[in-house]
Amino acid sequence: MFCSLDTVIPFFQPCQSIKVEERQDAESEPALASYLYSTILSHSSLERPLSFHLGNKLSSSTLLSTLLYDLFLNAFSTDYGLRSAVASSITKVLALALQSRIADVFAVDIHPAARIGKGVLFDHATGVVVGETAVIGNNVSILHHVTLGGTGKMCGDRHSKIGDGVLIGAGATILRNVKIGEGAKIGAGSVVLIDVPPRTTAVGNYARLVGGKEKPSQLEDIPGESMDHTSFISEWS
Repeated sequence: MFCSLDTVIPFFQPCQSIKVEERQDAESEPALASYLYSTILSHSSLERPLSFHLGNKLSSSTLLSTLLYDLFLNAFSTDYGLRSAVASSITKVLALALQSRIADVFAVDIHPAARIGKGVLFDHATGVVVGETAVIGNNVSILHHVTLGGTGKMCGDRHSKIGDGVLIGAGATILRNVKIGEGAKIGAGSVVLIDVPPRTTAVGNYARLVGGKEKPSQLEDIPGESMDHTSFISEWS
């Protein structure tokens, strides 16, 4: 037997906020009103829209969406632990949904768990990938097609840590849990697999420090603010 309609918990505060926003969207975009009503506004509890979406996503010619809706709603309504898990992870679900939408529209893939500081500039903001455990400090400038990724061989804390005031040039790839020191500069197209000391420049594939590993050249400005991409060329060549 499936549960009665009265056993589900009502919308809690975050979901009420969602419904308020969707009502505003429906009023401003009448063409979307029926869609928003059927997916969100017509439902009185958190379990209902979730069951509705799951049922429609997983339905087929032999598994009707109405059958799956009742199945999921019964599971959510009778299993308190499952219901609590859904409620406690609502921000995670929304974050992942937003991440997916951003990737579709802007071609930028930033994991919701990545930590990003203040004053960060994503210049052009196309093709940027930031991994789950990456940390980006304050006043960092990141050009297009930059990847802060992993090697595919590690688990856990596996992405780079970018200090304040860093400049990362176009097409640069920084892999592994390496530390890019405060005020450092990463040249365009570089592949970085090493720690980069503060106020130094790394360039090349694989990246090396300008001036050498023992006595790398020191930068006087803050690259993330000056956006100077070429001052290292004479020393490198």
